[in-house]
Amino acid sequence: MPSLLELVRSHTDLDEADVGVLQLLMADWQIIADLSFADLVLWLPDRAGEGFWAAAQMRPTTGPTAYVDDIVGTFVPVGRRQMLDRAYADARLVREGDPEWRDDVPVRVETIPVPHGGRVIAVIARNTNLLGVRTPSRLELSYLQSAAELTAMIASGDFPPVGAQRSDHADSPRVGDGFVRVDADGRVGYASPNALSVYRRLGLSGDLDGQDLAALTRRLVPPRRRPDEETLSAVLGGRLHRDTELGDDQVSLIVRAIPLRARGEHIGALVLLRDVSDLRRRDRELVTKDATIREIHHRVKNNLQTVAALLRLQARRIDSVEAKLALEEAVRRVGSIAIVHETLSQEVLDEVAFDEIADRLGAMVTDVGARADRVVVHRKGSFGVLPNESATALAMVLTELLQNAVEHGYPDEGQAGRITVEPQRLAGRLRVTVDDDGVGLPTGFDPDTSLNLGLSIVRTLVESELGGLLELRSGPDRGARVVVDVPLDP
Repeated sequence: MPSLLELVRSHTDLDEADVGVLQLLMADWQIIADLSFADLVLWLPDRAGEGFWAAAQMRPTTGPTAYVDDIVGTFVPVGRRQMLDRAYADARLVREGDPEWRDDVPVRVETIPVPHGGRVIAVIARNTNLLGVRTPSRLELSYLQSAAELTAMIASGDFPPVGAQRSDHADSPRVGDGFVRVDADGRVGYASPNALSVYRRLGLSGDLDGQDLAALTRRLVPPRRRPDEETLSAVLGGRLHRDTELGDDQVSLIVRAIPLRARGEHIGALVLLRDVSDLRRRDRELVTKDATIREIHHRVKNNLQTVAALLRLQARRIDSVEAKLALEEAVRRVGSIAIVHETLSQEVLDEVAFDEIADRLGAMVTDVGARADRVVVHRKGSFGVLPNESATALAMVLTELLQNAVEHGYPDEGQAGRITVEPQRLAGRLRVTVDDDGVGLPTGFDPDTSLNLGLSIVRTLVESELGGLLELRSGPDRGARVVVDVPLDP
């Protein structure tokens, strides 16, 4: 299905400003579809003047659809639908005409021109499934009246208003969440049952009809939980096209105002309300949970660093060279885990960016081995983000591989070298190659029978915990090459 921009570029002569108007209109047209109980289809005039392209459509959530299938991308030539032609040519609302029949369903069609810059840039077709029409209630009459006023504003160029911005809230209210109609003075003329329930939760004991909505809200909502006075009066008085959030200690509301105009005069507004108390409570719980998780990772990191410090102290008090080396290896392994927890303590996500961890591990290995001046670890490529549960195991694997390369690839005291770590993402897997330019593998070396502790740790982590494959062989030119291939979702 082509997008609006694709259709505009391919088939129309609309400019960027025209597209901006259409996008603002489409940001609010779910409201118009719901108030109308009708499907909306946006038709764009063809560049050659041969017809119209269906660029977007919106189905109502308040009634049955008139279009079972998507029609975006279809073309209607001039003369096929005369109401489109007339609305475009005459720049006026067209309501005349008999119902159309689609799949044995009668559909009433109205066409609404969308003017901008002194010309019609699009036509909206409002399609009402007449099988869903019944004797309307007061709620439905209020919806339909508001829809008629909004469509008249579209045809006159008053909607969307000049300088309007898209909603700031992803959870912005819809018509069914709570609907209030206010007059030009900001007094409530009609409030839906859901809107009344919202205000009852704020502490209202009476009815909303006839109330000054802004003044009433000031009495019910404490100052610290509502916007500034100018915004409150403008939004709840129906004079500012925007959203705002307010509430008390128990209830949180998002309020959205859409001013209504007729013949250039302000006649009132639609005010939509949504109770987002549960959403905000969950947000607070998530913030608290994230802070707790970060604190846990921070404390684990501190404890691991304490363990590493104790091991270093112990190593200094031991005369045995083998024991010192064993404790240094333990310090390095504990330090690699601490680096992962330090990264997780800074930002709690399901995934962690591994490049920084890999770079710090390379620096740590050469520092602990006292080879920082002659052995350099270089990363070529990016690990990207990895699942948290894989990051610790892979950090241990990388640490052991780098340590083995430093210790066994460059045994001479003054020997310099370069170790290259190259991660690659291929078909849902992560392939990490560690190359060194050292002395290479000893003659007759068999990785399957090696008693090297570091290599045993690597094999266990790669094959058992990460569900991957480990390959160790001589390098293409010199030195050794280790390849770790693991699934990105183990």
